[in-house]
Amino acid sequence: MAQNDTNKNGGNLGFEAEMFKAADKLRGNMEPSDYKHVALGLIFLKYISDAFEARHKALLAEDPQAAEDKDEYLADNVFWVPKDARWSHLQANAKLPTIGTLIDDAMRAIEKDNESLKGVLPKDYARPALNKVMLGELIDLISGIALNEAGHASRDILGRVYEYFLGQFAGAEGKRGGEFYTPRSVVRVLVGMLEPYQGRIYDPCCGSGGMFVQSEKFVQEHGGRIGDIAIYGQESNYVTWRLAKMNLAVRGIDSDIRWNNEGSFHKDELRDLKADYILANPPFNISDWGGDRLREDVRWKFGAPPVGNANYAWLQHIVHHLAPNGTAGVVLANGSMSSTQSGEGDIRREMVEKDVVDCMVALPGQLFYSTQIPACLWFLARNKNPGNGWRDRRGEVLFIDARKLGGLVDRTRRELSDEDVKRIGDTYHAWRGEPDMGEYSDSPGYCRSVKLAEIAEHGHVLTPGRYVGSEEVEDTDEDFATKMLLLTETLGEQMLEGAKLDLVIRETLGGLGYEL
Repeated sequence: MAQNDTNKNGGNLGFEAEMFKAADKLRGNMEPSDYKHVALGLIFLKYISDAFEARHKALLAEDPQAAEDKDEYLADNVFWVPKDARWSHLQANAKLPTIGTLIDDAMRAIEKDNESLKGVLPKDYARPALNKVMLGELIDLISGIALNEAGHASRDILGRVYEYFLGQFAGAEGKRGGEFYTPRSVVRVLVGMLEPYQGRIYDPCCGSGGMFVQSEKFVQEHGGRIGDIAIYGQESNYVTWRLAKMNLAVRGIDSDIRWNNEGSFHKDELRDLKADYILANPPFNISDWGGDRLREDVRWKFGAPPVGNANYAWLQHIVHHLAPNGTAGVVLANGSMSSTQSGEGDIRREMVEKDVVDCMVALPGQLFYSTQIPACLWFLARNKNPGNGWRDRRGEVLFIDARKLGGLVDRTRRELSDEDVKRIGDTYHAWRGEPDMGEYSDSPGYCRSVKLAEIAEHGHVLTPGRYVGSEEVEDTDEDFATKMLLLTETLGEQMLEGAKLDLVIRETLGGLGYEL
């Protein structure tokens, strides 16, 4: 099997891409949103069958009687796969017109014997609209994954393929796809800055679980054990929740991921959880989040968020769930850094003055599948002087302007490179005074540590470009079109609230990094 190559922008250039191209050809006229579940469900089935067969073979050599004991598999974090649900059985029958029914039966049998997978696996392969010839060819294609690989190497290869396919389907689906998938390079920035070596990790809107996968990778790459972290999450979209459960299972990650269609605001499934790390990419600028029914909620420590925008509800929900020394990284639209509409400016002022804002990062445009709206990262900390060997950074906020970083990977999308991710993370770690990181120093146009008094002088606006002295960048036609689209959308929303035109223009352009 060819080894995976990583390009300078952190993407995959190995067999995953070739497999996706081949699988996508089989899709024909089928919508990516439908085909996604067909392909990912089969990759998942291949994964758990391979893991079972490897463990079964080992048990047969050790103790043939134990090979039929389900508990022996559960003890090794391996799902029990009944005989007729194993990949070898499906592969042998891939050309039969009844292959769809055989797959559905296999999925049902696996759910029946594995409590944690109940209600998770797709079971509609027998539907008439699904081309059975295509299905057989897809089984043949997936049969080649991890060929001649054994044990954990096989698991890792299948996990890489699953993760790569998730990202590609998100791109193919466009805006809808971005709702379940956060770009890998953005997740790597969050994980690299927070460094979740051990403790409780939480995502209140976990999508397909990419934050957790990258956290697990981080722990492994730094010599830790998967068991050093405990993973908790919640997702309101049932289909996306199923993707998350499968994504984590493919990686062998144990987790407590809850689903309900009311969401984290109205039915907080993990009400008593206090997490050491929170990583989240909430949907941007959601207006119909039902905030009118939550005006006196205990989570609103810095002020009741506006009913027409959930951004500050997400920030406060996250702070509420942080442990005393917990830290969080949150992806939000740029407007969250400067808006004063409907009391958002007052909430932001309280957050700054209460010293829970640790670092702000302005991201380059075109990173996301789901929107062209520029985004930023909020890093929050309950305790800026935790006594863990880091310096006392109370009364300061680090601003990083990363808008010039990254490179285009295709005509419409940009990625942060490995070097970009490392540079941002190292800047934050040096600023926190972590051992062996060297001394932090401001870098004009890129980063600056700012006292709260100066932030107050700027009306508690948190746009990095205002503080680091970013150089003026000549807009391309595409950049200008993106900014005008955002300006038009924001004006349309805010003018409905009776905002003064000049104030709205100033705030919106400020969120885009311009000063008036």
